[in-house]
Amino acid sequence: MINYLKPILIFIPILIIQLVVIPLISVYEIVPQLILLLLVYYTLIGGQIYGMILGFIFGLFFDLFSNGVLGASALAMTISMFIVGYFYSENRITENISTYLFLFYLFISSVIYFLIYSEVGNFNPDTKLRVILFEGTFLPAVYTTLFGILLVVFQSKRKFE
Repeated sequence: MINYLKPILIFIPILIIQLVVIPLISVYEIVPQLILLLLVYYTLIGGQIYGMILGFIFGLFFDLFSNGVLGASALAMTISMFIVGYFYSENRITENISTYLFLFYLFISSVIYFLIYSEVGNFNPDTKLRVILFEGTFLPAVYTTLFGILLVVFQSKRKFE
């Protein structure tokens, strides 16, 4: 049984960290998306529909507080959780969240999120596709996946204790 209040209570400090602390550790204005880390985790635990609903709600709140294009993160997170939801299996929940498969799912989700977000939120028509794909999609996805390593290490240590 999924506790529906727990992801929301975890989301609030993650949102504050995402908006206040993460811009301080940006590398050439490339920032990881910690909210995606939380969403992929709960999508692999709760399923596709659950992840899509959380993705839309978390994305909408992120858009409201980040002064971004309203609905861009909500759309991108919903679609990326739709894709990650295909990897959900009730029989493999612990394997999905405590092994390096989680990093693969997080990377796929990040690429989809950043690709959609950079296309929807980009107002400059002169931006080249190469720049959008590399600087707007691939590098932030790798940076987000690096943060996912911490979660996998924590989960695997917790699994063996």
